[in-house]
Amino acid sequence: MVFQERVKMSDVARTAGVSVATVSKVVNGRYGVAQATVLRVQQVIHELGYEASLGAQSLRSHRTNVLGILVAEFEPFSTELLKGASQEVAGSGYQLLAYSSGDGEGAAVGWERRSLARLSGTLIDGAVIVTPTVVETKHGFHVVAVDPHTGPSDLPTVDSDNFAGAVLATNYLLSLGHRRIGHISGRADLKSARLREAGFRQAMADAGVPVDERLVRVGGFRIESAAGTAAELLSLPDRPSAIFAGNDLSAISTMDVARGMGLSVPDDLSVIGFDNVPESALVNPPLTTIMQPLQRMGAEALRLLIDLIAGVERNTHIRLPTELVIRSSCRPHH
Repeated sequence: MVFQERVKMSDVARTAGVSVATVSKVVNGRYGVAQATVLRVQQVIHELGYEASLGAQSLRSHRTNVLGILVAEFEPFSTELLKGASQEVAGSGYQLLAYSSGDGEGAAVGWERRSLARLSGTLIDGAVIVTPTVVETKHGFHVVAVDPHTGPSDLPTVDSDNFAGAVLATNYLLSLGHRRIGHISGRADLKSARLREAGFRQAMADAGVPVDERLVRVGGFRIESAAGTAAELLSLPDRPSAIFAGNDLSAISTMDVARGMGLSVPDDLSVIGFDNVPESALVNPPLTTIMQPLQRMGAEALRLLIDLIAGVERNTHIRLPTELVIRSSCRPHH
């Protein structure tokens, strides 16, 4: 496929037989152009595929009508958020730009500062930042954070009820008769991970079941790091009969490790995750998990950003409920 050079306003003017000034008026919706001429110019714009430069548009109007979604990396969690945001943006008058720095330092503290510095002012009118490490407001530029590392702050935020979801997960395993329950936690610097561990501990305490600290280990929310943690837990002489993993990727990794060690899920080990990313329903056996309404979180974050830009007064901290999704990776303890 060969791409032509960018269509310029002068190309539209020459093809339509009008001046560049006339095309500019049509593009920017200004008065002073006959309706027949407007229709002819619009037809040529459509035929040639002309689009105004975002940079030039920003210089003229200080607006681009583009909203950004900034992520440290594109993985199942952020991808589901993007789906919800893309559905919400339809008909809003805005376009959506999904951005990851791609510099290999996405997880480093301050990645969102670098990304905002590159995009703000000329490319986007506001941003949704997914799991930012730093939450700070920028005067004149609206930002909404989804699941920020530090939890809700002065910055508008959208998250889910991580604590209640972890209680649901742990209570489900307890209801199946499990008592030696392991927990593979997420990153220690992430508020949602700490809330999930707190929910696990609360549910165990409420049930009068002591937590064996050897069974609580950091998995980091990543497949690779969770695999090492799962192997440690499953190599213990008195290994857990069930594991509550901090997210679905860690749970799926745990299931792979268990199979590699000759253990059957769920016959020898019950596993429950958190997030309900699409992959959780596709693994064998399908993963029991806690559903965060990820697409709704993305949609709510984008709607909140649009309302903030429009000056609409509303609640700027949104917490959505979590639900237990029962599939086939858990069974009653023998």
